Amino acid sequence: MKYNINRRKLLVTSALSVLTPVVASNMSVAATPQTSKSDRSWDETFDVVVIGSGGAGLTAAVTAAEKGAKVLVLEKNSFVGGNTIVSGGAFNAVIPEDAKKAGVQDSEQLFFENTMEAGGYRGNKKLVKKLTENADESVAWLKDHGVEFMDYIYQVYGGLHPRTRNPKLHGGQSYIKALMECAQKLPITIRTNSRVVDIIREAPLEGRVIGVEYVTPDKRNHFIKAKRAVIAASGGYSANAKLCGLFDPRLEHLGTSNLPSATGEILNDMIDLGAQTVGMDYVQCVINKPKDQSTYVPLSIFVDYFIFVNWDGERFIKEDAARDVLCNAFLAEPKEEAFSVMDSKGFDVHCKVGRVEDLLKKSIKTGIVLEANSIEELAKKMGVPVSKLCQSVEAYNRSVDDKADALGRDPKMLVHKIETGPFYAARFAMARHHTMGGVLINEDAQVIDRKGNVIPGLLAAGEVTGGIHGNNRIGGNGIADIFTFGRFAGLTATK
Repeated sequence: MKYNINRRKLLVTSALSVLTPVVASNMSVAATPQTSKSDRSWDETFDVVVIGSGGAGLTAAVTAAEKGAKVLVLEKNSFVGGNTIVSGGAFNAVIPEDAKKAGVQDSEQLFFENTMEAGGYRGNKKLVKKLTENADESVAWLKDHGVEFMDYIYQVYGGLHPRTRNPKLHGGQSYIKALMECAQKLPITIRTNSRVVDIIREAPLEGRVIGVEYVTPDKRNHFIKAKRAVIAASGGYSANAKLCGLFDPRLEHLGTSNLPSATGEILNDMIDLGAQTVGMDYVQCVINKPKDQSTYVPLSIFVDYFIFVNWDGERFIKEDAARDVLCNAFLAEPKEEAFSVMDSKGFDVHCKVGRVEDLLKKSIKTGIVLEANSIEELAKKMGVPVSKLCQSVEAYNRSVDDKADALGRDPKMLVHKIETGPFYAARFAMARHHTMGGVLINEDAQVIDRKGNVIPGLLAAGEVTGGIHGNNRIGGNGIADIFTFGRFAGLTATK
């Protein structure tokens, strides 16, 4: 049978009360560190050991367990879900019936071309093909495993084409909740507060990966043998400001939209084993809250409803540009900030379809979201020149009529005028979001070493890998990536 995802500042705690009871308690197995990597005593043995309990890790674990493998998932945080649980959940996939219902033309070939072009043609063609031709199967696989999707596709911010869908519940929490319910019924053991400190290979740069060492908060070390494979699904390094700054000095002073645990230790462990890396200087930023605000408000998601203006009240970038282009434009502004501006129609869509009505209405009361009965009044509240903002909105509205935009916005994103009051604005800055670089994998999610050979027994999936997104990830492709290559990692581990 062919199986045919907004920002990461959602509250983790709202999901933990549902998910935590499923997680197995940490096992306090005493262990004495051994001097030999390949000739040691092991505390326990599993068929497959998965590092990380985000979307990629849980998908790999469930897939492998359904093929009969006994699986251990190790998570360094005190809760499951990784960055997936705080994601918006935007998922790109080409599903003909969804496109037809939305009245858009789409194909896997166009998906491939969009991904390659957005990534500066630096993506590995074989990996991109694998993603774009199998993302629909990942959607179907998730549906079969309890995830319900909204009956609506759209073009997410940075998405380049209307092929994005979201789960019905609260973003990425939907995926984790469903997968945890599946894990509870399978031979899967999940241990939180379990930080992997070593991936064990038979010899420093050769032989098979045979297990892992992890440490618990009581500082006890545990050695686990993996009979079939170790799967690294530990996420990226966007929370590691120093590391990101080494590759792009502009980014070190920025915040991150991700969990503070996204620091890249497992990536470094695999490098120590001889793994090849690609694209380590490709660090993507996304719209996030300015540093002087306490709350991020998702009021820049549905591209066809808003414009970006700077502190001069002028549009400075086409809103449907790729994320790297948007980031460069924001960082070139004197304050590295901009506003999204929309009318009541756009605000309602963000409330209802984005499912953040309570947050947005609360943010009006706190002044984070600005509301006004006219563009002139809105400009005064924003602190931008009134005449400039009025001119910007008027020019944009004319472009909707003419289906031609001076900044090059795609005609299909020139649909909704900003004309129906009340009017709204929110201020944004950039934050480190996704690291496109990581270990090189092949189409079966096997990790490749610096000589171009497979490292036996070592697989990887998700943001810890590189080579898929090139130098810029399309919005909605990250979720497609974790579930697609998570499935392939799980399958390969059982072969």
